[in-house]
Amino acid sequence: MTPEILNSCSKDWEERERAAEAMVPLVGALYRDRSVETSIFGRLIVKRTVNDILVAHEFVQQVEKVTVSPFDTLEVLQALTELPLGPSHIDIGKLFVNYQNSGSNQSLPEFLREVLADAFVSDAAEGAEIKDVVLYGFGRIGRLLARLLCDRSGGGKGIRLRAIVVRKGKGNDLAKRASLLMKDSVHGAFKGVVNVDEENTSLVVNGQQIQVIYSDSPDAIDYTAYGIENAVVVDNTGKWRDEEGLSLHLKAKGVGQVLLTAPAKGSIKNVVHGINNNIISDDDKILSAASCTTNAITPVLKAMHEKFGVINGHVETVHAYTNDQNLIDNYHKGDRRGRSAALNMVLTETGAAKAVAKALPEMEGKLTGSSVRVPTPNVSLAILNLNLEEAADKETINDYMRYIALHSDLQKQVDYSNSPEAVSSDFVGSRAAGIFDALATIANGNHCVLYVWYDNEFGYACQVVRILRQITHATLPVYPVEK
Repeated sequence: MTPEILNSCSKDWEERERAAEAMVPLVGALYRDRSVETSIFGRLIVKRTVNDILVAHEFVQQVEKVTVSPFDTLEVLQALTELPLGPSHIDIGKLFVNYQNSGSNQSLPEFLREVLADAFVSDAAEGAEIKDVVLYGFGRIGRLLARLLCDRSGGGKGIRLRAIVVRKGKGNDLAKRASLLMKDSVHGAFKGVVNVDEENTSLVVNGQQIQVIYSDSPDAIDYTAYGIENAVVVDNTGKWRDEEGLSLHLKAKGVGQVLLTAPAKGSIKNVVHGINNNIISDDDKILSAASCTTNAITPVLKAMHEKFGVINGHVETVHAYTNDQNLIDNYHKGDRRGRSAALNMVLTETGAAKAVAKALPEMEGKLTGSSVRVPTPNVSLAILNLNLEEAADKETINDYMRYIALHSDLQKQVDYSNSPEAVSSDFVGSRAAGIFDALATIANGNHCVLYVWYDNEFGYACQVVRILRQITHATLPVYPVEK
C-alpha cells in the first residue's frame, strides 16, 4: 500500500472521528434535556463512545447495504436540536436514508420538521408522572436491571429505581452489593459511578439514591416509610411464581404492581414484549416477563409463521449454565443438574417451547423442546427445526429476517448477524431478545433450520425493562414510523 493511500485512509478516519466527537454532546443534550433517545438503525448511541458510534455506522453498511456516514447523521442531529421535540426515540440513520430516498425538494431541516411533527413536545408529555421501581432480589438479572435503570438517569424520566430488597448477608453487605454491581465477570465494569452510603443504608448510583432494604418476607415491608408510593416491584428471586405467592408483594404498603422475571404459573399473563404486550392493562396487578428462551424464540417464530406458516417444529437450546446448577458434583433435586456445570454438557428439559403458545397462541401444540446446558457463563443458542406451509430457500428467509430486524415492529426483539466468524461471546451485551444468524440458516423446500443467539441475561433484562416502561407509561414513541 502506497504512502498516499495510507495517508488518505488515516485522514478519512480522523474526519469521521471528528464528526462522531461532535455528535456526542448533541446526543447527550437531547437525552438529558428533552428525554430524546437517538439511535442508528436500532443501535442506541446515547451514552456511547466515539468508537461505538462509528461501529453503529459500520453495521448499517454491512447489513443494510447502504452508506450512512457520521457526517450525514451529524447533520441530522444538528437539525434535531432546533426542533421542539418531546420525549421520543429517534432513529437518525433511518431518517437520513428516508430523506435521501424521498426525492423531496425540501431541505433536511424542513423534511425533519414535517416527518417529526407528532414528536413535538406537548403539555401531557411535560407533566408525565415519574414511577417508582423496586427490585426484589439482586442476583444476575436484578443487577443488570439496576444497571439498565440507572443508565437511564438524566433522561427518560418516566421510571426511577428507588429501592433494592435483599436478605442481609454477613460482613460488609452494602460494600459487597456495590462491588457486584460495579464489576461483572461476564458483562464487564459498570460504566457509571457507585458509592456506598452506610449512614442511610443505600447505594448512590449515577447520583440516584437507592435504598437497600433488608427483609425475609415481601409483605413485611413498609415502602412508604422510605417515601416510595405505588411502586412496581420487580421480583427477580423466582421463589414465588403463582398468584398466591406473588400477591404477598401487594400486601406491602406502597406497592401497586408486581412484575416477575420468570415464567408464571396459573392465570398470570406471561408477556413477551413485542409479541403480546398489547394484553397488558392498567388493571393488571401481577405480570410475568416469561423466560429468556421464550423471549428469544417467540419473535422469530411469529415472523416465520406470518410469512411462511409454521406447521410444527422442535426447539433445541444450547444454554449457558446458571446458578441453579452445581459448580462441582453435588446433590440436586433435578435430574443431571447435580453434575458439574463447568465440566459437562448437561441434558435437561425446557418449558420454553410450550410456553411460546402463551404469548403466541398460533403455536399451541406445534412445538417440542429440549435443552443442553453447556460450560459457558452467558449467551445461549436456540436451534429452530421447522416445517413450513410455504417452501422457501435460504436467501428468501434471510432477506425476510433482515427486514424484520431492521424495519419491522420487532426491531427491538430481533437482531441480525451475517458475520462468518460469529461466536457466542460476540453477543454478550446484546439488547435484542434474539439474534438471527443468517449464515447458519439451512433451508430445503418446506423445511428449515434457524439459529438464534441470545444473551440470556442482558437481552432478557432489556425485555423486562421494555415491559416495565410500558406498565409505567414511560415507553417512548419511535420515529420515523415504519410503514
